Amino acid sequence: MSFLKNLFSKKDEPINSYADFWKWFQKNEKTFFKVLKERGDVEGDFFDELRPRLQELRDGYFFTAGMVDKNTAELKFTVEGVIKHIVFVEELVAAAPAIEGWRFTALKPELNMNDLILTMGECDFNDKNISFYSTEYPEYPDEIDITIVHHDLTKENKDTIVKGTYIFLDNYLGELNFATTIDNLKIIGKAEAEKELVPVEKLNDFLIWREKEFIEKYDGLRYDTENDNYSGLKAELKNGMPLIAVVNTDILQWDSKASHPWILNIEIKYDGENNHGMPDPETYQSLEDIENRITSELKDFEGYLNIARQTADGVREIYFACKDFRKPSKVMDQIRNETNQNISFEIYKDKYWQTFKRFNVS
Repeated sequence: MSFLKNLFSKKDEPINSYADFWKWFQKNEKTFFKVLKERGDVEGDFFDELRPRLQELRDGYFFTAGMVDKNTAELKFTVEGVIKHIVFVEELVAAAPAIEGWRFTALKPELNMNDLILTMGECDFNDKNISFYSTEYPEYPDEIDITIVHHDLTKENKDTIVKGTYIFLDNYLGELNFATTIDNLKIIGKAEAEKELVPVEKLNDFLIWREKEFIEKYDGLRYDTENDNYSGLKAELKNGMPLIAVVNTDILQWDSKASHPWILNIEIKYDGENNHGMPDPETYQSLEDIENRITSELKDFEGYLNIARQTADGVREIYFACKDFRKPSKVMDQIRNETNQNISFEIYKDKYWQTFKRFNVS
């Protein structure tokens, strides 16, 4: 075990807030700085100390660190593409105090193409061997469908090329833009290309233009569900268990679905073993209370639409379509921490609500 382990107090206060974390970091920042500057055991003497303290706040924090120059260390917090964690990384860095010799960054920033040098194995990733083109679909006019063409992709190196291209784009576009602006992404070799190739250095400008168009088209658009009609649906799972769903059938006909492109999928697990997978009356009321609390926080006129829920085989699923992903992340994180139910959630982009196709009824 490294001797530096002894420098860390075993009586550190628990980390319950951003302020608690930064207070702990300030106590140890000189040790961390020294490890980085002298290229010591960064993993053992810095990252192994940092990781569990961040996990006390919540899961989902990833990080990298290095020296910007001989007098400045940088600690970058990332989310590895998981949308629901973005807001917490942003808040953590926003709460950081000014510490001499340190720079704190939320999410990997975009890099100038000239500064981006990436090699994996024998594969290079640069503006000379990567191009792209966009595909438009008349039925989905707001969808951003990008095909990345790596000129050196072969059957043998495909796994490396695909992994490296994702890393390349993550750094070129910046983590936030890469995670939130592209709806569909495909990576192919040059021989498979079906359209004229565009230099990859133009991809960022293309995405900025498309995003600006999208915002102008839907800015301020809201939907009021007060007078909507709902339908109850019944089905049977493959294992014979019943499934019951309640769906806002009016909203599924809305022609501006893309204005609420983020889908919040909530899962609440319960014990339905003795009731054909359905909740007993007490559990049913508990599920209702949780859903009512969610809808009280995520209001339709503020951009959060409760689309449907389904109950089957010990799981209640609730679906919202949202204008943004940050507030739903915070609301669900708080509710999950404050209840004794088994709650999980995911947030992903689905501009045309294809998630809900199975709920369409005549």
